[in-house]
Amino acid sequence: MTWKSPLALVREALRGQRARERDLRTLVSNLPYEGLERGKQPNRFFPSNAIKTTKYTPLLFIPMNLFEQFHRLANIYFVGLAILNFIPVVNAFQPEVALIPICIILCLTALKDAWEDFRRHQSDRKLNKTPCFIYSRKEKEFLQRRWKDVQVGDFVKVVCNEIVPADILLLYTSDRKGVCLIETANLDGETNLKQRRIVPELCALEPEFEPESFNGIVVCEKPNNNLNHFKCYIEKPNKEKVGAGIESLLLRGCTVRNTDHAIGFVVYAGHETKSMLNNNGPRYKRSKLERKLNTDVIFCVILLFIMCLIGALGHFFWLEALPSVPPYLVSDSNGHLNSPSLSSFYIFFTIIILLQILIPISLYVSIEMVKIGQIFFIMNDIDLYDEDSDSRMQCKALNITEDLGQIEYIFSDKTGTLTENKMVFRRCSIMGIEYPHKENAIHLAVLDEEEAEEEVLFNQPPQPPQTSWSLDGEDSNPVDIQHHGSRRRSKVAAIAQSNVAFSSPLETEVIPDNKLLQQISRTQSSSSSNRKMDPYQDFFLALAICNTVVVSMATAQQRRVDISPPSCQTNNPLDSFSNLFKKAGLLCACCRRKPKRNRTFSEDTVIESVNMSGAVNTNGLQTCSLHPLSQCVGHAEVSDDLCYEAESPDEAALVHAARAYGFTLLARTPDSVTVRLPSGEDLVFEVLDTLSFDSNRKRMSVLVRHPVTKECVLYTKGADYAIMELLGTPYAENLRGMQKSIAADTQYQLDCYAKEGLRTLCITKKVVSDKVYERWLVDRKRALAAIDNREKLIMDTAVQMESNLTLLGATGIEDRLQEDVPDTIVALREAGIQVWVLTGDKPETAVNIGYACRLLEEEDLVINMSCKNKLTCTSILDCTLEEVRRYNEDPRNVDTTLNISLVIDGNTLAMALSPDLQDRFIDLAKRCRSVLCCRVTPLQKSRVVKLMREKLKVMTLAVGDGANDVNMIQAADVGIGITGQEGMQAVMASDFAISRFKHLKKLLLVHGHWCYTRLANMIIYFFYKNVAYVNLLFWYQFFCGFSGTAMIDYWLMIFFNLFFTSAPPIMFGIVDKDVSAEMLLGVPELYRTGQGAGEYNYLTFWISILDAFYQSLVCFFIPYLTVVHWVIMLGSVALYFIVTLAYSAICVTCNPPSNPYWILQSQMADPMFYLVCIITTVVALLPRYTFHVLRNSIAPSPLLQARHLDRMDPSTRDQWIKEWRSFRGAGQVKSSKLDSSPSPSLDTPVDFYPESLTANDIMTDDFSLNVITENCQTSVHT
Repeated sequence: MTWKSPLALVREALRGQRARERDLRTLVSNLPYEGLERGKQPNRFFPSNAIKTTKYTPLLFIPMNLFEQFHRLANIYFVGLAILNFIPVVNAFQPEVALIPICIILCLTALKDAWEDFRRHQSDRKLNKTPCFIYSRKEKEFLQRRWKDVQVGDFVKVVCNEIVPADILLLYTSDRKGVCLIETANLDGETNLKQRRIVPELCALEPEFEPESFNGIVVCEKPNNNLNHFKCYIEKPNKEKVGAGIESLLLRGCTVRNTDHAIGFVVYAGHETKSMLNNNGPRYKRSKLERKLNTDVIFCVILLFIMCLIGALGHFFWLEALPSVPPYLVSDSNGHLNSPSLSSFYIFFTIIILLQILIPISLYVSIEMVKIGQIFFIMNDIDLYDEDSDSRMQCKALNITEDLGQIEYIFSDKTGTLTENKMVFRRCSIMGIEYPHKENAIHLAVLDEEEAEEEVLFNQPPQPPQTSWSLDGEDSNPVDIQHHGSRRRSKVAAIAQSNVAFSSPLETEVIPDNKLLQQISRTQSSSSSNRKMDPYQDFFLALAICNTVVVSMATAQQRRVDISPPSCQTNNPLDSFSNLFKKAGLLCACCRRKPKRNRTFSEDTVIESVNMSGAVNTNGLQTCSLHPLSQCVGHAEVSDDLCYEAESPDEAALVHAARAYGFTLLARTPDSVTVRLPSGEDLVFEVLDTLSFDSNRKRMSVLVRHPVTKECVLYTKGADYAIMELLGTPYAENLRGMQKSIAADTQYQLDCYAKEGLRTLCITKKVVSDKVYERWLVDRKRALAAIDNREKLIMDTAVQMESNLTLLGATGIEDRLQEDVPDTIVALREAGIQVWVLTGDKPETAVNIGYACRLLEEEDLVINMSCKNKLTCTSILDCTLEEVRRYNEDPRNVDTTLNISLVIDGNTLAMALSPDLQDRFIDLAKRCRSVLCCRVTPLQKSRVVKLMREKLKVMTLAVGDGANDVNMIQAADVGIGITGQEGMQAVMASDFAISRFKHLKKLLLVHGHWCYTRLANMIIYFFYKNVAYVNLLFWYQFFCGFSGTAMIDYWLMIFFNLFFTSAPPIMFGIVDKDVSAEMLLGVPELYRTGQGAGEYNYLTFWISILDAFYQSLVCFFIPYLTVVHWVIMLGSVALYFIVTLAYSAICVTCNPPSNPYWILQSQMADPMFYLVCIITTVVALLPRYTFHVLRNSIAPSPLLQARHLDRMDPSTRDQWIKEWRSFRGAGQVKSSKLDSSPSPSLDTPVDFYPESLTANDIMTDDFSLNVITENCQTSVHT
C-alpha cells in the first residue's frame, strides 16, 4: 500500500462524501479493474456489502456506554451527588458509600447493553460470512465468495432458494422468458411470489450470459428506503438509454424461487441497500404515564430543594442562637470557625446528599422490569392466540404497555381489519345485464355450514368427485352437486401442500350462474368471426388477464433455507426477550396445534371432463357441461396443477371466477399471458405494457395484442368513480345508441352491490390502433428512462392511454366480517372509547358494513356529509352544530343523550380538514358516537389521527392490516397491526400485533387496564415510601441543629431502595389483578377509570405525598416520645431484621464515630420496642384506612363494586353483571348479519338547504345531508 499524505486522505474522503450525496450515481463494471487496489477502483466511494449493526467496540465500550447512559438526567443527578459527597465540607457520609447505588445501576445497564451488542455482533458475523457467487474475469467463472466481499459494480449469481446478498439489477435469468420469481417475506412478510424481469432490450436471451460483454453505464438514484420504487437507466455505448425500475431490481433479503439461477449487477451494497435503510431499529415512544412521571420527579426535585433550604436556614438560625461556641464544632486547620452563613451554605449541599433518595433511583429500572413481565404474560395469553394462522400477540414496543389502558379514540381500517379480507365472488353485470349467481350463494351457505363440521368431514371416507357442470340446453333441469367431496379435497390439499394466500375453498369455488353460462355456451358455439367481438368473452378475458397473478404448478417445491434474513438485523432490545418468550411459549405447546399454513391449491377445474347424465345430488344445484368430454380430457391434468399466487385477494377472486366459466389463466410472463378458453383453445396474448395500479388513478390496465384479431387491446379494471368518467365510444356500432343505457344500468347495479356491502369494480376495454400505440410507446419509453419526475411522467402516459374506454361490466365481491366484530365494537363503545372507521370504499358499502358491525345502530341519527365545494361544507358544519347545541340546551333533553353518527366522504373530509374548518369539524366529531370516513387516502387517514390527537389531547389507537395503514398506525399513540392476508407491512410498523380484531377487546379492557393500574399504583407507592423514609431523616434535623447527621446507618439507607423495598412493588406491578378478567370483560365500563387523568393524577400524587409526610411524623415522634433510640424505623419485612441483626453483630467500627455494633439487639431485648412498632403502625395507617372506609361506604367506586362481585360464585356474579349492564343502558349484543342489517336508502336523498346559500349555489352544487333513523329519513332544516 502506498503512503498518502493526510491532505490527500482528507481530499479523498470529501470526494467520496460528495459522490455518495449526489442525486444520481454513475456505476460501471468492476471487471476491467479486477486485481487493482481499492484506491484505483471506479466505484471505490461506495460502501462494501459488509454490515455492522453493533453500537460499541471492545476498546471503546466503557466510555461510549457511559456516555449513552448519562443521557438520562437521573443518572447525571446521582453521579453529581456522589461526586459532591467527596468534598469534605459538604459530605454527609463516607464518599465511597454514595457511589454504590449508582454504580450498581450503571453496571447492570452496561451488562444488558453488552449482551445485546454481543448478540448483534454474532448475527453480523454470521451474515457477512454467508457464501455467494461473484464473477471473476481472471477465472472466467463465478467463484464462491462471502457476502462481505461483494462490491458495487460486481456481477453476482444467485441460485434457487438462495437469499439475494445485495440490491442487484437483474440482467439474466435461466428462464427463457427472462423472468425471476422471488419471495419478499423477509422484507414485507408477503409469502406470495412476485415476478422480476431482466432489463428489457439490453441482454439477449442466450443460454449463457457473459458478464464481460456488459459495457453499459448504470445511472441510478441515490439510495432510499422506498421498497416499491427504483429509478435507473442504462446507457449503451451508442448513447441509447434503457430505463429500468423496481420490476428489474432484486432486493437484498429476497429469496429466489422456482428459478434455477439469476445474474445481476450490484447497484447498492451493505448499509445502502433498501432493506438496511428500512432497518431503523426500535421506535421509542414515551407513554403518557412516563411523561406524567417525569413531571412528578420535577416536583420531587422542587420539594427536595425546599427541604434543603429549610435545613440551611434552620442551621443558620441555630448557629446564631448559640450563646457560645460548643466544643463539638470543629474548626479548620487555621483554628477558625466558618461563619453561620457559610456553614448554612455548606449544609444546603450536605442535606441534598443526605435526602437524595427522595428521587427514586430504582424506579426507572423497576418500571422496565415490570413491563418485561407484563409483556411476557400478554404474549402468552391463550385467548390472544389464533389457531388458524398459528400466531399469537406480538409486542414491538416495550415501553407503552400502560397506554393500552388509557385509549379514548380508536381509528380502524375496514378491509382486512373488520373483515376477513377473503374476497368471495358474488355477482356480476355484463353489458347492463345483472347475473345474481344464486347457485353460488347457496354453495357459499353450504360451505359456511360445513365450517363447523370440518373435522367430521376429514374422518369420512373419500367419495368420488361430482363437481362438473352440464349444459345440454337452456331448459335443463337443475341437478345437485356434492360439495362435501370437493371441500374435503381442498382441505386435504391445503394441509398436504404448501400455503398460497387467498386460496381457501370459500374464495376459489365459484358456481357459475346458469343464465350467464348459457350465454357463454352460445358464444362458444357461434362462428369464430362473431366470437372475436363478443363482450362476454372480453369480460372474462379481462378478468383473467388484467392482474398481476403469478401462475405456478402445484408440484413446484418452494424449499426454505435456514439462514438469518438480513432484515432481521436490528438494534431492538426486545430481540433478546423475544427468544425467551418463544421458549417459554413451548410450555403450553400442548394446547396448540402445528402451524396451519393458509395455502390451498386450485382444485379440479370447474369445467371437468365428466359426462353428466342427469345425476342428482341433494343441494339443489344444477350441474352442467360447457363443452364435450373429448375436448377437455387432455387439459384436466394441467388445470389441476395450477397454483395462483396473487398480491391481493380481489385479483385472486376474479381469476378464480373467470376460471369457473372456463377462462383459465395458464401462464404469465412479462411478455405474454396464456388463457384457455372454454372450448379448450389456448390463446397466447402478447403483453405490450402493464399500467400498474396506484392510489391516484385507482385503476390498473394491461395492454395486449390479441392473438386472433392482432389488435392492440387495453383491458382496464378499477373503481367505478374512476372508470365511469373515462368512458367513450360504445362497444360496437350496433350498440351506439345503447351505450348510455348500459352505463346507467351498470351504475344502478353498482349502487345496489354497494348497498349490499359488496366491493365493486368496473371492467372496460379499448382497441388501440397501431399508429396510436407507436406514438404512445415513444412517450412511454422516455418516461421509463427518466430520473426526474419519473413517477409523474409514467402516470401521465397511463392517463393518456386510459381514455375513451368501453364499458364491459362490473363485479361485486363480498368481504365478510371477522368473528365477534360487532360484540367487540359494542364493548369498546361501552368502555368509553370512540370508534372511527377510515376506509377507501364507497359510502354505500361502508355504511352497510357499519350497520353490520354495529358501528352504526338503528336508533342512531346518521349525518351523511357529501359536498363538492367549501361553502356547502361550511354551511353543513355550522347548521349541524347549531342543531346539536340546541338539542343539548333544551331542558327537556337533560337526561337524554343524542346518539349521533357521522358519515363523510374523502372530498368533504379534505375540505373539513382545512385550517379554517378544522375546529368546527372537531367540535362536531367529538359529539358523535362514531364516525365513518369513506373514500379516504392513506395520507388523509394519518392527518385525521394527528388532528384528533393534537387538538383534543386524547390517547389514540390505530389498527390496520395493510401497507396503506402504515401512516395511520405510526401517527397514533398506539399502533396495532393485524397479521392479515396483505403481508406484514402494517405489523412491522406497529407497536403491537394481533391476528384478529376481536383480540382488541381483551387486549385493551383486560391487559390494558391491568398494566395501567399496576404501574400507576407502583409509581405512587415508590414516591410514598421514599418520601416517608426521607422525612424520618428530615425530622431528625430539628433535633441535631440541622447538621446533616443521619440517625440511620448509611448501609441500611442504601439497602432500603435496592433490596428491602424493591421486590414487593415489582411483583405487584407484574401479577396484581385488582379485578378479574371475567369482570372486566363483563363490565366494560370499568375501563373508564384509566381514561383521561386516570388513577395516577396530580390529586393522587399529592395525597400520597401528604400521607407519607404524616406517616413519617408518626414513625419518628412516637418512638421519640417513648424514648426509643434513633435507629428504630418502621419495618415488617423479615429481611430487614435479618440483615440489620447480622450487620449490627459483625460491623464493629464501620462508620465511626456512630458505630452500629449491637444496637438493634439491645432494642429487641426491650419489650417497649414491640409496643412502639404496633402503636406506630396503627396510628400511621389509621387516617388512610379511615378515609377508604368512609369513601367506600358512602360512594363506592365501580372498581370496588366489581371486586365485591368477584367474590361471589360465578352464576350469581353473571346475574349481577346482567342487571348492572341493563341498569347502565347497555343492552346485550345482538347477532348482526350483513344481509339483515338496515341499508339506508340513498336513492332519494334528503336535501339540506342552508339559509346562507343562494339558488345558484344549490343548482351548481350536488350535496346532501341524510339523517338516517330506524324508521325513516328526516331532513334537518334551519
